[in-house]
Amino acid sequence: MALKERITEDMKSAMRAGDKERLATIRLALAAIKQREVDERATLDDAQVLAVLKGYMPAPLSDAEIDALIGEAIAATGAASIKDMGKVMAAVKPKAQGRAELGAVSARIKQKLS
Repeated sequence: MALKERITEDMKSAMRAGDKERLATIRLALAAIKQREVDERATLDDAQVLAVLKGYMPAPLSDAEIDALIGEAIAATGAASIKDMGKVMAAVKPKAQGRAELGAVSARIKQKLS
């Protein structure tokens, strides 16, 4: 299934479920895709659809930004050992979610607390 078709199916699912926020977001994404198709007078393939969607996604965190978040969380929680990893992860997760791979963040926290 093409990405555009999947997004359209997700829109239908959101309509059926009554999920207004998700529906509005998907409609905006589809509008951006359709606008680009009209402007270019062509049907977009999956790579081009992703390029349109990436413009709306939050910028990923750099390694330095991740390290800074971890440092702030360690200082704020008073973490001193690997036993405090859960506290640090709980402090970092809301700031990094969607902008960094949480598995990699967890590994960095573990490294710093070891």
